[in-house]
Amino acid sequence: MAGEKKVFGFEEVVGHNVTKDCWLIIAGKVYDVTSFMDEHPGGDEVLLAVTGKDATNDFEDIGHSESAREMMEKYLIGEIDASTIPVKRTHVTPQQVPSNPDKGDDMLIKILQFLVPILILGLAFAIRQYTKSE
Repeated sequence: MAGEKKVFGFEEVVGHNVTKDCWLIIAGKVYDVTSFMDEHPGGDEVLLAVTGKDATNDFEDIGHSESAREMMEKYLIGEIDASTIPVKRTHVTPQQVPSNPDKGDDMLIKILQFLVPILILGLAFAIRQYTKSE
C-alpha cells in the first residue's frame, strides 16, 4: 500500500463481519480479506469467527507460514486506532453468592430421614412396654 496508511476506528472495522465484506485486525493492522474468504485453507468460518475483535492471538496460535504472512500484505488496507479498541473485560467474582432456595428443603428432608425411624422405634418400644405391663 503506497503512501499514507488509513487509520480506522474499531467500530468501523467490526461492521465488516460478513462473507461478502470481511475485515480483520491483526497486530494493529486492518486487513480486508473479503476476496480471500473462498481461498482460506481453514474456510471462511474461521475468518468470520475472529471478526469484531483483535485477531492477533488467534492468528499467532495457528502458526501461519512465512508465505502466509507475506500474502497478508496484499490485503492490508490500514491500521487500527488502538485507543478505540475496547479494553478486555476481566472476570469479576460476584460479591454475593446466590442462595440456593432448595438448600433448606434438602436439610429438612435429611432431618426427617433421621428422626422418623427413631420416632417409629420409640413408639414401637413404648407400645411393647405398655402391653407387657398389662
